[in-house]
Amino acid sequence: MTPDAPQHMKVLILYGGRSGEHEVSCLSAASVLRHLNPRRYTPLLCGITREGHWFLQEDSRVQAVLQGADLQVHPGAEVSIVPAKGFQAGGALLDLDMVFPVLHGTFGEDGTVQGLFEMTGVPYVGSGVLGSSLGMDKEKAKQVWQYEGIPVVPFRSFVPEDHQEARGDIPGKTLRRLWQEWTAALQVPLFVKPARAGSSVGITKVHSFQELAPAMKTALSFDSKVLIEKAVTAKEIECSVVGNLAPRAFIPGEVEPHHEFYDYEAKYIDPDGAALIIPARIPEKDQHRIMELAVRAYRACEARGLARVDFFFHEDRGELYLNEINTMPGFTHISMFSKMCEAGGLEYSAVLDELIALGLQEFTRRNTLQYTRA
Repeated sequence: MTPDAPQHMKVLILYGGRSGEHEVSCLSAASVLRHLNPRRYTPLLCGITREGHWFLQEDSRVQAVLQGADLQVHPGAEVSIVPAKGFQAGGALLDLDMVFPVLHGTFGEDGTVQGLFEMTGVPYVGSGVLGSSLGMDKEKAKQVWQYEGIPVVPFRSFVPEDHQEARGDIPGKTLRRLWQEWTAALQVPLFVKPARAGSSVGITKVHSFQELAPAMKTALSFDSKVLIEKAVTAKEIECSVVGNLAPRAFIPGEVEPHHEFYDYEAKYIDPDGAALIIPARIPEKDQHRIMELAVRAYRACEARGLARVDFFFHEDRGELYLNEINTMPGFTHISMFSKMCEAGGLEYSAVLDELIALGLQEFTRRNTLQYTRA
């Protein structure tokens, strides 16, 4: 049972960031701001520029977004974090009760800011250092799930430093050898993607050897490790999970891409890029199977608060593969995460109430632990 949050709290919404998902974060954070219950919360906005500078936004900016303006990062009082003390803006300590890091991707969803919050001693929404880091690293998450006996999309990984001859640009002979190894194990086509990125950033679907070099170059521009996956022709199914140590899954939804795959443009730019269907058009028994596996995957990664867990399902063959977990998924009112929660009876504002309460619960649990010898 999730405890209720205190009757009134000051919540700092952190958004923007240095990742390729800066714009998505701004959209998500604006939606969170507009759905926070004003009788329960006083919102503060802290925007992070693409260069990594943190600025407290003026209250007039908050009011403008509440009235429908787009959320951007504007210069203001620079925010700093002092371990064991808290957040400061313009040299003064900020009075706040909770941080809601509506950050997607690198330097936000990967455990980095979560470590900062824990050093500072401030409660925050979402997964901790380990859960965030594992969720971000698709290779490590898949290895954990394989250990737990959860079926995952077949994959290989590539790190240039592991190949003596590929410390600079990858030589053609190395690429040819890897192509032969990967296609023998995974077949064609392949997906080539950064191991630690989100929102389909840097992903290429590769149909031939000639497409491999530019795909690898694109992926390596976003991360130092590349994931190579079998291209599974199946329905794309997503499942929202909410909770800490006793999480619950919501009825899964189905993504029907109108592009070759569910890429960045289909998700955020092209309004007709995909259809989102809730509940997923699959048998009820398979819906429950997906919900069960989503909770298992969530717990295996030690996720907290919320996540969206993504699957591939081939109904004719009954094959189900876990694809990835997103510990801070897209969070607009039309995002799949919030729409699946709503279909399960949890309205957007109620989701925010619960996530804040879960963050306080996890903060209290951590603070009961002893870190030094008596």
